[in-house]
Amino acid sequence: MGEFLGSAWWLLVSIGVLVTFHEFGHFWVARRCGVKVLRFSVGFGKPIWSRIGRDGTEYAIGAIPLGGYVKMLGEHSLEAGDIEREPTAAELAQSHERQSVWKRIAIAAAGPIANLVLCVALLWAMFVIGLADWSATVGHTQGLAAQAGLQRGDRITRIDGRDTVTWTDAAMALTMAAMDHKDVQVDVKTSSGSLRNYSLPLSKLPAGFDQENVIELSGLDWLFKVPPNVIKEVNPGPAQGILQAGDTVLAIDGQPVHDWIDVANATSALAKRGQDGMVEVERNGERLAFPMRPASLIAPDGTRYTGLGIGTDKELPAQDAVQRLGPLAAVPAAFRETGRMAADSLGIIKRMLTGQASAKNVSGPITIARYANASAQLGPARFLNFLALLSLSLAIINLLPIPVLDGGHLLYYLIELAKGSPLSERAMVASQYLGLVVLAGLMGLAFYNDFLGLAR
Repeated sequence: MGEFLGSAWWLLVSIGVLVTFHEFGHFWVARRCGVKVLRFSVGFGKPIWSRIGRDGTEYAIGAIPLGGYVKMLGEHSLEAGDIEREPTAAELAQSHERQSVWKRIAIAAAGPIANLVLCVALLWAMFVIGLADWSATVGHTQGLAAQAGLQRGDRITRIDGRDTVTWTDAAMALTMAAMDHKDVQVDVKTSSGSLRNYSLPLSKLPAGFDQENVIELSGLDWLFKVPPNVIKEVNPGPAQGILQAGDTVLAIDGQPVHDWIDVANATSALAKRGQDGMVEVERNGERLAFPMRPASLIAPDGTRYTGLGIGTDKELPAQDAVQRLGPLAAVPAAFRETGRMAADSLGIIKRMLTGQASAKNVSGPITIARYANASAQLGPARFLNFLALLSLSLAIINLLPIPVLDGGHLLYYLIELAKGSPLSERAMVASQYLGLVVLAGLMGLAFYNDFLGLAR
């Protein structure tokens, strides 16, 4: 399916799963606290399907599939069509407002807790299936990374005491450190097998740097992103009729090369010298050398460049870091990963409040939909990882002390515990309006970032 339809579909699937679990948490705890639940709805608006269960609860699917809710019996919220009479004593006993403050706290917290439990379960399934990624192996270095001493082939194993199994782990750790403008200790295993430690001076990054490009700004280039030094095509130019597809380029003008970036740099240096240079290749196990001089050429896309007329395969290599565990070993791993993801998420929120992290980190439904579609295309393990992160984010956001969110209700109940009586209705109404204003501002920022992302 097309990207738009795919993004819309996987967004609905993601929200449907997460909201259902969230609301089920409220529903399950409310029932066990003796509260009558009038409706359990996945989606808002007029129900397109509903039925009354044996427990008297109406189970419904709303016409607008973006959210959901649990409607509990209150002193003034009897069943539809029956709101004019006085509630009975039995009905009052099942009212949410008549429950103890501790029961109301449990009901409010149950939704975020359900999302937290779901996050652990999704990560467990991800580890059992096996999450494939690339290792954090260094390709080319320049700038800060080169100054630190990092070299091609170094496999980063730990950053500031944090294990980095994959390049994704390393990128997150480096990004968080860059936000704090601090130097980090980088442990590596070199290509020869020895262990070394370097200090990467991220404190030298310029003020106001682009936090989405920390890896590039630090001078790192991951090895898996660097094309190999194997010729895949020979186009019109100096190499035509001399070099062949399948040749491995070993050196240009006496400069050894290890990948296609080396090839490009050596070719550029030879072009500046303006003379013939020896291009050494390996062909069928034999080392051959041919004199050649770069020329001005036209690429297939019409752009002009100076080169030899050779190209390589731009496809990424096979993923070399697969995290796959047995069902038992995956349990503690899922809890550890949940803790790490929670620490990262809370760390970014804290840094946003202090101004260290960019407001671009706030994503809206468009960005989430695109990530949902992209992760689904990468297989079930990657999609489970995305769902787990989204479920955890939903739990954290709902626990923020913003009125209209679960965290806002928890704040009300804590104030009630402290003062011995509920907040006045006037104070609650005022805070609800304030909460709506805050949420509207966050949604506006999220949509703004979404549209900026589409424009790039």
